[in-house]
Amino acid sequence: MNIYVGNLPFDATDADLRTLFADYGTITSASVITDRDTGRSRGFGFVELADEALANKAVERLDGHNWDGRPLTVNKARPRAARS
Repeated sequence: MNIYVGNLPFDATDADLRTLFADYGTITSASVITDRDTGRSRGFGFVELADEALANKAVERLDGHNWDGRPLTVNKARPRAARS
């Protein structure tokens, strides 16, 4: 299951996301999305967990979690809208 993680601190890294979700099973991928021109974090990322039940538990427990004074927005990622 792919999980959206928003309101990340701008210094958060892929490794930080992996650490945050480590208690919720096998992490298939974890990435902080960066601006293509500046390389700076855009303040959100995605984590993919192998086990859907554990992923749902992660969403439930980490939504609103305080990270460096920022309440995280954590939910099931929606499919990307097609661009026209």
